[in-house]
Amino acid sequence: MNRLQALRIAAGAELTTLAILLTNLVTVHSPQVSSLVGPIHGCAYLFVIILTVRQSRATRTRVAAVVPGIGGLLVLRQLAHTRQD
Repeated sequence: MNRLQALRIAAGAELTTLAILLTNLVTVHSPQVSSLVGPIHGCAYLFVIILTVRQSRATRTRVAAVVPGIGGLLVLRQLAHTRQD
């Protein structure tokens, strides 16, 4: 598995876990869901940031990585755009 594939997985996990956490918050607000999914979301968020720093030196791309929830998707979009140029 290369870094770009790992970044795709981490970005998907970050977005999915954020959606689960927000859905839990506005519906039943179960502490068990929060305690299970919260750390997974945090790890995915950190993986996105670390993989982005290792993948790109562009400041704009690195800043996009720290946007919670969609940062990984923004990074993937920017990386795809720079590869097409």
